[in-house]
Amino acid sequence: MISTHILDTTKGVPAAHVRVTLEKQTQDSWKEIGSDKTNSDGRIVYSCPPEAGVYRLTFHIEEYFKGEESFFLNTPVVFKITNTNRKYHVPLLLNPYGYSTYRGS
Repeated sequence: MISTHILDTTKGVPAAHVRVTLEKQTQDSWKEIGSDKTNSDGRIVYSCPPEAGVYRLTFHIEEYFKGEESFFLNTPVVFKITNTNRKYHVPLLLNPYGYSTYRGS
């Protein structure tokens, strides 16, 4: 139901081996759903039940840029799922000094 993809826009290639954690918001905290590293194509598909709620993907980009100069550290993206009949793809376009994200298909 939830997937992600990271593209390193500086190098023009998928960002492989980046750890990304998926969490769901509970009453006053976050519950980890899964944590994995992107594959060689920069992708992760999470196995999780289709439940409405507020979710957070944390991209551990500090590890990815280790040894290189960069500005951002671990990058959380928080989003809300209301329609549980569809898939949600949340990509990250990344470079050492910026990032953007969007709801993909």
